[in-house]
Amino acid sequence: MKFQFYYNQEFGRENFTYLNMEDETFLAEKDQLIKAGFEVDGDVILAQSSEEAVEKYKSNFIHVIQEYSNSHPESAIANFFIEVYKSIFKKKKKSN
Repeated sequence: MKFQFYYNQEFGRENFTYLNMEDETFLAEKDQLIKAGFEVDGDVILAQSSEEAVEKYKSNFIHVIQEYSNSHPESAIANFFIEVYKSIFKKKKKSN
């Protein structure tokens, strides 16, 4: 099964939710989460069960790759500009 995890920056990554991407209601539920201020966190997680997916998510293996790329100056600069763009875009979206 494929799972996608979401979090809201206001509450931090420790307060997350997830969706099974194979459910028929996936797109509608994803739309609701995005409208409620949640963001996709990391890549899709492949797991046999939701418990396994949560375990993989909590193991923080997804964020290790980002930390590794930030340890290289070129990647860190690129990630910085990406995050700035996301922040600006989010603020513009809220003001509309």
